[in-house]
Amino acid sequence: MVAEEERYRFPDPALGPGNAPLALGGDLDPERILAAYRRGIFPWYAPGDPILWWSPDPRLILEPHDLKLSRSFRRVLRNKAWKVHFDRCFNRVIEACATIPRAGQEGSWITPEIREAYGRLHRMGYAHSVEVYLEGELVGGLYGLSLGRAFFGESMFSRVPDASKVALKALSDLSRKKGYHFIDCQVVTDHLVRMGAKAIRRENFLRRLAESLRHPDERDLWIDISWEYSDE
Repeated sequence: MVAEEERYRFPDPALGPGNAPLALGGDLDPERILAAYRRGIFPWYAPGDPILWWSPDPRLILEPHDLKLSRSFRRVLRNKAWKVHFDRCFNRVIEACATIPRAGQEGSWITPEIREAYGRLHRMGYAHSVEVYLEGELVGGLYGLSLGRAFFGESMFSRVPDASKVALKALSDLSRKKGYHFIDCQVVTDHLVRMGAKAIRRENFLRRLAESLRHPDERDLWIDISWEYSDE
């Protein structure tokens, strides 16, 4: 039997470019994706392009206790009856992330092949969704992967203002409760920096990732977890 590290070989991310793909090609076999994440690498490419694998430098992470909430957002939490569930409609969340229009962006990198691959990872217990509801309607959410004591955020969406922020708060609260070390936000964005995420050097990210992977993977779905934020 071919060892996983031989079958799913990647270049050393510590030696690769910080602002360009580390590798290209391969496939979206779930085990290949997991092997990539364990090395600090993730797939990100445009429809019609070969699969591109990235390990950016710097890397953006959010430590759960560092989430910053503005006064206006705290009022939003108090004044609306937000309900949050986990892992109850993963496919709807990833479809919304792929199809809801975004300002300044044409199309989506979340191709049907990506949706299928991460759907398989969800059924394997690695991929999770956060689902935000108002008056019984799914209005926002996010999805990503859990490995060791790290969560790797992939994408989020909002159908109403602030819904994706509610999803991030819920993920941060759950991550803190579970003792997760960080949420990987991948690339630097002003929006996430304002919410408390910080850019760190890739070598520091890889070190912290190795520490988080010393803990066993959690393979249970989170369907029994639900919260309300109207009483915050």
